[in-house]
Amino acid sequence: MVLISGGLTLVAGQAFAHASEQGFVLLLPTDIYSAAGMAVVALTVILLAVLPSWVATRLFHPFAVIPRPDIALHHVTSCLSALLVAFLVWRGLTGTHDPLVNPLPLFIWVVWWVAMVSLQGIIGNHWRWTNPWTGPAAVLGRLTGSTALMRYPSVLGYAPGIVIFLGFGGFLLADPAPTDPGRLALVVGGYWYLTLMGVTLFGPRWMVRGEALTILMRAYARVGLLGRLRGRIAVGLWGWQGLTRPQVSGGLAVFIILMLGTGSFDGVNETFLWMGFLGINPLEFPGRSAVITQNLVGMLVANLALITVFAACLALGERLAGTRRPTTEAIRLFAPSLLPIALAYHIAHYLTVLLVDGQYVIAWLTDPLNTGADLLGLGDFHVTTGFLNTPATVKLIWLTQAGAVVIGHVIAILLAHAVAVRGHGSNWRAILGQAPLAAFMIGYTFFGLWLLASPRGV
Repeated sequence: MVLISGGLTLVAGQAFAHASEQGFVLLLPTDIYSAAGMAVVALTVILLAVLPSWVATRLFHPFAVIPRPDIALHHVTSCLSALLVAFLVWRGLTGTHDPLVNPLPLFIWVVWWVAMVSLQGIIGNHWRWTNPWTGPAAVLGRLTGSTALMRYPSVLGYAPGIVIFLGFGGFLLADPAPTDPGRLALVVGGYWYLTLMGVTLFGPRWMVRGEALTILMRAYARVGLLGRLRGRIAVGLWGWQGLTRPQVSGGLAVFIILMLGTGSFDGVNETFLWMGFLGINPLEFPGRSAVITQNLVGMLVANLALITVFAACLALGERLAGTRRPTTEAIRLFAPSLLPIALAYHIAHYLTVLLVDGQYVIAWLTDPLNTGADLLGLGDFHVTTGFLNTPATVKLIWLTQAGAVVIGHVIAILLAHAVAVRGHGSNWRAILGQAPLAAFMIGYTFFGLWLLASPRGV
């Protein structure tokens, strides 16, 4: 993945953004809605300080538990997913070069990256059934009668997954044409094949340590409403699984922080502020091929800065609480609390993509072979962006985006407090220890709302 995406990134070509519509400027006073959003998060912190210590923990108790159906079809659905990937790669290589007509870019960037990733965090772990590798790997193992050829080196931890995720982020943010069907087909097809080789060599452990997309999806599953609890399906407030699952490793904690940092920079690199920092007139943008190096360096610096600030806040919090927990241990403990924020940013950033490009997906589904068919019975269906010019719908869209950001931060604050109470043993020490992290989250709320309202140059 790193070699393929890196090589393609350095080859300039016709430039397409990785999505057609990502946001718009809502002409409201920035200080008013930013202050309102920050006040909601700050009020949550204040309430947690005065309420009993058990309140936050009780909020994350599952409120419904139902038996899990004894149906094991995940290998079948995985094989179907693999067949779909093969079909999409074939269409990417042989179909039209229009990324809004060819199904490969539509399914990768709209159906998977926007819709399926969001649903993974909102609802629960559908990746168990939609993962396109586990089924083919099981079939291959059954046909050959072989197991993993090599033992996965435990010393590597999550390092391969982190490197591959940064490669994916580089392709997403810096490649000149990430939606070009032929270009994308090489990346998707090559990555699918290399991942299957990794599973063949190292077994299932490669999927949960070295395969970046599975690590990302499994991390977001920790936020979902639905999850497994003692062999049953449980339902609870977003993030409840973070208190029932084992503490994450250091490598996974870093991966979670990178999810937030890369997602945040995905918005920053399109703003007028970033363009001005690079000395580029956003109204005369020279194209993505002109800012490849700048965006790659910016992504890495943004992630490094986020890790540094997050670690510093936790170290200060441990000092204020009077505990002797190492900073690395605190990072492992609190990193999952960033997942609701990362998911909220993902949803807010790509909501307009789903509303606009999702229509192109529907258009393809109703006429997949471009023969004039109408399999869905939609009649005279046309893609429209008229709702982006209507005040009522624009207000609804923007409030949904801003609401997602604020809700994500509130859940993160509640989750971090529940973790702090469990880790510090008392509500007062938890409040002291969480204070720097709470200040960080309040500041990040302002950053997220500012990002939503910032004019874009790409």
